[in-house]
Amino acid sequence: MTDRPLRIAVLGTADIARRRVLPAMAADPDVELTAVASRDGGRAKEVADQFGCAAVESYDAVLARDDVDAVYVPLPISLHAEWAGRALRAGKHVLAEKPLTADRPTTEALLALARASGLVLMENVMFVHHPQHSVVRELVASGAIGQLRAFSAAFAIPALPAGNIRHRPELGGGALLDVGYYPVRAALYFLGTGLEIVGAALENAGGSAVETSGAVLLRSPAGVLGQLAFGMEHAYRSAYELWGSEGRIRVEPAFTPPADHKPEVWITDAHGPRELTLAPHDQVAATVRAFVRAVRSGAIESPDAGECLEQATLLDAVRARAISSAPSTSFSSPTSSTPRQEGTDRDRD
Repeated sequence: MTDRPLRIAVLGTADIARRRVLPAMAADPDVELTAVASRDGGRAKEVADQFGCAAVESYDAVLARDDVDAVYVPLPISLHAEWAGRALRAGKHVLAEKPLTADRPTTEALLALARASGLVLMENVMFVHHPQHSVVRELVASGAIGQLRAFSAAFAIPALPAGNIRHRPELGGGALLDVGYYPVRAALYFLGTGLEIVGAALENAGGSAVETSGAVLLRSPAGVLGQLAFGMEHAYRSAYELWGSEGRIRVEPAFTPPADHKPEVWITDAHGPRELTLAPHDQVAATVRAFVRAVRSGAIESPDAGECLEQATLLDAVRARAISSAPSTSFSSPTSSTPRQEGTDRDRD
């Protein structure tokens, strides 16, 4: 497959696909967009015409095509397992929006299917492909702020219309899976595996059927404490901070910077405060390149399988801890038994 572009089709026309991922794929010389599928024929044609590929009104029809090597799945969370699984069984590599599924057992089963099929199944976590975070991790490892003592992260977005997909539990809606994913994954990125959820709370404002905000307290095996906050009824914020025995490092905005953004890393140490300005980087394009490399490498294990499974474990633990701490809560857990909808308003990266 190294002698030609990777031929990718898209299952669904979600906003994140149209705004971010499809333009990155179209611009990558190692990718050929072959088809866009939607149950709305008009929408499929509109998006397909924009990117110069075929419009298809059936997801199954896309999976049956001989000119498709891989599929990108930006459907609602509750549909990821079904269509990622079908794609793998059809012999297609899969790039799926995050989280891969709504729970650890389903995630584990999908990863096992990909492994047994010799196919790449990659979760579309873009921020980990931005070099600003590896710079921060290197600073911490070098002792720039002494011994790491605490970690905090926050990601929140303004209130959404009542009919938005994120307010629908049957489609996997709710703040935890949609925006809470980011601070949890950031904790995993900086503190490593084996994190213990020691406290969690999820709130559903105004009688919402899903949680609209949450907070988490966690502990690493090394004794570093982490505080995470997230929500979808807040002023926008996307940030994290590492606090050590001799200083602090803060990054804001952290998780969804545009391609032309020059990241600024704020460092406070024994020499006082300073700013480290980094070069812009397109994390969406970098994620697409990582997927193509993984497919071409012929790797037996998907590149982020371990982190994907650990993330699913943590998200399950957060929900379980929150429910056990507040048994009277009324928000619903996500379910995989859902209507067949495309969720065209997903816009998180």
